[in-house]
Amino acid sequence: MEPSRPSSDLSHYLGAFRRHWWIALVAMGAGLGGGAVLTRAMPKVYESSASVLVESVSQDTNAEGGRTKGTVNLDTEAQLVGSGAVAVKAATLLRSSESPIELAKSVSVQVPANTTVLVITFKADEPRAAQAGSHAFAEAYLRNREETARAQLDKRIRSLNLKVRQLTTMLAGINAKLAAAAKGSSSEGNLQSLRNNSQNQLNSLTGRLNELTTTMVGGGSIISDSRLPEDPTSPNAWLNIGTGGMLGLLLGLGLAYLRERFDRRLVTPSDVRDRGRVPVLAVLDERSTPHFDDVLQPYGPGGRIFNRLRNEVLASMSDDDQVIVVTGTNRGSASTLVAANLAAALARTGSDVVLIGAHLPESVIDAAPLARMFGVAAAPGLSDLLAGRVSLAKALQRTPRIPSLRVITTGGAATAAGLMQSQRLKDTLQTLRGQGGYVVIEAPSTSSSADAQSLASLADAAILAVELRRSKRPALMDAAEQLRRVGTSLLGTVVLPRLPAMEPGDLVAPAVTLPAPDEDLPDEDLPDEDLPDESAQQLSYAGRQRPGGEDDGEAVAVSDLAGTGAAESDDT
Repeated sequence: MEPSRPSSDLSHYLGAFRRHWWIALVAMGAGLGGGAVLTRAMPKVYESSASVLVESVSQDTNAEGGRTKGTVNLDTEAQLVGSGAVAVKAATLLRSSESPIELAKSVSVQVPANTTVLVITFKADEPRAAQAGSHAFAEAYLRNREETARAQLDKRIRSLNLKVRQLTTMLAGINAKLAAAAKGSSSEGNLQSLRNNSQNQLNSLTGRLNELTTTMVGGGSIISDSRLPEDPTSPNAWLNIGTGGMLGLLLGLGLAYLRERFDRRLVTPSDVRDRGRVPVLAVLDERSTPHFDDVLQPYGPGGRIFNRLRNEVLASMSDDDQVIVVTGTNRGSASTLVAANLAAALARTGSDVVLIGAHLPESVIDAAPLARMFGVAAAPGLSDLLAGRVSLAKALQRTPRIPSLRVITTGGAATAAGLMQSQRLKDTLQTLRGQGGYVVIEAPSTSSSADAQSLASLADAAILAVELRRSKRPALMDAAEQLRRVGTSLLGTVVLPRLPAMEPGDLVAPAVTLPAPDEDLPDEDLPDEDLPDESAQQLSYAGRQRPGGEDDGEAVAVSDLAGTGAAESDDT
C-alpha cells in the first residue's frame, strides 16, 4: 500500500496548488463567465417605493404589544396593504389584466422604526410599471382605509338615528300620557320625570349624531410618492459575477487537489523526497541538464552540480566501496546521462574510474550513447565481453579528454539476454575491483528489466535517476524496494527535467554493430583480425557531422586518441 501524504504539511498542499494553478484559473474564469451569462439571462427587476403616513381614525385600536403606542397598529396595516381588497383596487387603478393575487406578490411593506409610516415597494420588469404599481397600491390602501372608516362611521350614524327615532316615539307617548294625567297626581310626577330623562337622552344622541355627520374621514396620506427607477435592483451583475468567480475558484482548488491526489507523476523534486520517500542528492534544470553528445564541463552549472554529487557520494561510501550502479525509474536515457557525468566527475579527481555501459540500446536511435559522449568506439563493448568475443583489456577504452576514465560501451546490438546474470560479469567486476579505483555501472531502468536488480546486487551503492513529469511514484517506490531487497545501499536520487526524445536526425555518430563470430572457433580463441576493423570505426567517427552540417574536426582527433587508448589497454 502506498504511504499516505502528510496532512499537516501546508507547503505540500500549497505546492500542489502551485503546480495545478491553471486548473483553478480555468475554473475561476468559467465561474466568472457563468456569472456573467446568468446575469444576462435573468430578467431585470425594477423597484419603486412610496411612503404613506397612516393617520388614526375613530375605529382604530392598537393591540397590546403593537409596533407603536398610538391607536394605529402598523403590523396590521402592513398586512392590509397586501390584502385582496387592496389588490383589487390597485388592479383597477392600474387597469392591469394581471390577477390581483399576482399583483399582491410583487408588493412588500416596511415599517421604519418609531414612525407611523408604511414604505410600500412594488417590483416589476419595467421602470414605469414599478412606479405605477407602487403608487397604485399606496392609493388603493388609503382608499380602502378611508372606505372602511366611512363604512364604520355610517354604521354608527344609522345606529344613532335608530335610537333617536325610538326616543322620539317614546317621548311622544309620554307627552300624550302626561296630558291625560290629573294635575297634582303621582302619575303626573312620574311621567314628568320620565319625559325629562328621555329628553336628555335624545339631546345627547342628537349631539353625537350631529358630530358624526360632520366628521371628515381620512386614513392617511402619501408623503413621498414613487419615483421612476433608473437602474434595476436585480440581477446584481457584480454580485453574480463575483459569486461565480468565487465558486469557480473553490471548485478549481478542489479539482487541483483531486488531480494532485490521484496524479502519480513526479512533478517537482519535493515530490521525489516527500511522496517517494527517497533522498534527493542533486537537482538538474533545463540549463544544467546534460546532452547526448558530450559530458558537462566541470566549471559549468551542470558540472558544479555533479562535482557536489561526487563529493556526497564519496562521503557516503566507505573506504572499501568501489562499485556504484546508476539506474532509472523508467525507460530512457536518464541513467546514461547521470552515470556518464558522475564517472567524469570522479575521474577528474585523478582516481581511476571505469564506466560500464550495461544499459543496452532500446532502439536504433538510442544506440551507442556512451561512444558519442566520450568519443570512443562503439564496439567492442560489454555485450561482446560477456559473450566471450573479446577480452576485458580490449573492451576497455580510455577516453581522450579524461585520461583516468576508461569506458566499456554496451557493444554490438546482439542480444545480451541472461548475460547480466552470468559468472563472467561477476568475474569482470572482481577483476576491476582488484585494479583499484571506482566502477560506475550504467544500468537499465528497474521498470524495464531485472538486470538493474542483478547489477545492484554486485554493487556497493546505487543511485536512481528520476525524470520529472515522466517518472511515477509507484515506479520510484518499486525501484527503491528492488534495491533494498538485494541489500544495496541506495544513496539517493538525481532529479532531471523531462528529457526530449531523440530523433533520427539528431544522431552525431552511426550505430556500430558487431558481426557474428566465426562458429568454427571458440570464443576465447578468436583471432584479432576477426574483430571489426577499429580504423574503419574511427573513420566513421571522423566523418560524422554535427546537426549544423559542418565537419567536426575534433571528432577526428578524438577517434585517433581513442584508438591509441585502446591499444594501450591491449598492451596492459
